[in-house]
Amino acid sequence: EEALTFKGNTARVHRVAFSPDGKRIVSGSWDKTLKIWDSATGREILTLQGHTREVNSVAFSPDGKRIVSGSWEQTIRVWDSTTGQEVLTLKGHAKGSRSVAFSPDGKRIVSAGGLEVKVWDAQTGDEVLTLRGHTSNVQFVTFSPGGKRIASGSSDKTLRVWDATTGQEILTVKRHSNSVLSVRYSPDGKHIVVGSALEVKVWDAETGEEAFTLRGHRGPVRSVGFSPDGERIVSGSWDKTVKVWDVRTGEEALTLKESKGFVQSVAFSPDGKRLVCGGDDKTVKL
Repeated sequence: EEALTFKGNTARVHRVAFSPDGKRIVSGSWDKTLKIWDSATGREILTLQGHTREVNSVAFSPDGKRIVSGSWEQTIRVWDSTTGQEVLTLKGHAKGSRSVAFSPDGKRIVSAGGLEVKVWDAQTGDEVLTLRGHTSNVQFVTFSPGGKRIASGSSDKTLRVWDATTGQEILTVKRHSNSVLSVRYSPDGKHIVVGSALEVKVWDAETGEEAFTLRGHRGPVRSVGFSPDGERIVSGSWDKTVKVWDVRTGEEALTLKESKGFVQSVAFSPDGKRLVCGGDDKTVKL
């Protein structure tokens, strides 16, 4: 059941995320802005302006005090989530960044741009590591729950897992039929869910063995994620639907239809009771 629709963006909403306490939602849009919303009322709290190109990715820090954003320009920006002030600018991706995320301890930021994955010091903005190995654009990056590993998905049809301290490539999963568009760890860190062409695949994070495949979407799966308890998976697709799956059975538990545009991003709330999605209809839905 749709509870709220947040309106205010003038272009595609490409990425959405809840704050750690679930009280706020941040959206990144191709209108070059970030917006922070009250998740209870749908009220727009802040608009963050500074990017000169479309915003592709947004994420809260684990303490909720900062937001990191990536765009097609050559900078990644870190913002104070209360004041909206830009506090840090990271430069290093020549072709812009498609995905950004904080480490679980908030001390590092990982980003994807072009063929590279970069790790940054979240306080100083210094580049700590550059991870090379992908042969086509890296679409998505994320830290493992413990922060010791980084997973990346690419248009080269691979999922790669890296040591977050040394930058060494630990695991490569090549058994995808198309680009890997979205990657998330399970809360216990034992599995990785991947969104690709028409499928959602779940892999063993240690061995790279396939655990199961979820089929039902009729378009590219742009966004995936686990519920906080690890018992459900959410997926958002260009087929204009959001699907929720039961992890134990692999069965589709729920389908939410968005008739007005492609779904670009979906996420569970921290309590697992709500879903937020953003897409081509320029709105955020809860």
